[in-house]
Amino acid sequence: MTELIATFIFFFAVIDPIGTVPVYIAVTRNQDDAFKKRVAIKAVSVSAAVLLFFVLAGEIILNAIKIPLPAFQIAGGIVLLLFALSMIFGEGKPESEIKSVKSATETAIFPLAMPSIASPGAMLGAVLMTRNNEFTWVEQAITSSIMLSVLMVVLILLLLARFVHRFIGDSGASIISRIMGLILTSVAVNNILAGISDYFTL
Repeated sequence: MTELIATFIFFFAVIDPIGTVPVYIAVTRNQDDAFKKRVAIKAVSVSAAVLLFFVLAGEIILNAIKIPLPAFQIAGGIVLLLFALSMIFGEGKPESEIKSVKSATETAIFPLAMPSIASPGAMLGAVLMTRNNEFTWVEQAITSSIMLSVLMVVLILLLLARFVHRFIGDSGASIISRIMGLILTSVAVNNILAGISDYFTL
């Protein structure tokens, strides 16, 4: 049970559902409720497809180009660490991604689905949390289900975006994003250390 909760917290940190709300509000501003609902559903659906692709094919692609998983784990941990540090010390997720908004026609894909929901950290996390040499297909299915449950949380928050944003505001979302960044930093360091250990025991 503890491991399931830890996995949920990990994906909650890398996907950052609450930090996505201000981005969603910005990209759907002045649109009607039906349009907003379509954007939310499409964005979460695209994100789910992208992350499941990395669960299913990420490690296969690595093996095909002969990159050992520990090396990817170290690289992924470093990228994850930089991503987490940017959440803590740089611009918060809402501020940086709201600046990426260009037009309403591409809002569901960019910046909402990618990189706000299916972030680089989430893609790397999807691979690292479902390693074939460490987890059975049942465990990978459970991890994928937990990841999808976090995406369901994202969808619910987006559909209730006006109420959530009214409650926490931009500053609240930024604070929560930084807290998630701190949690993610410890996960990233653990991945780097585990990757180094595994690499030298190959």
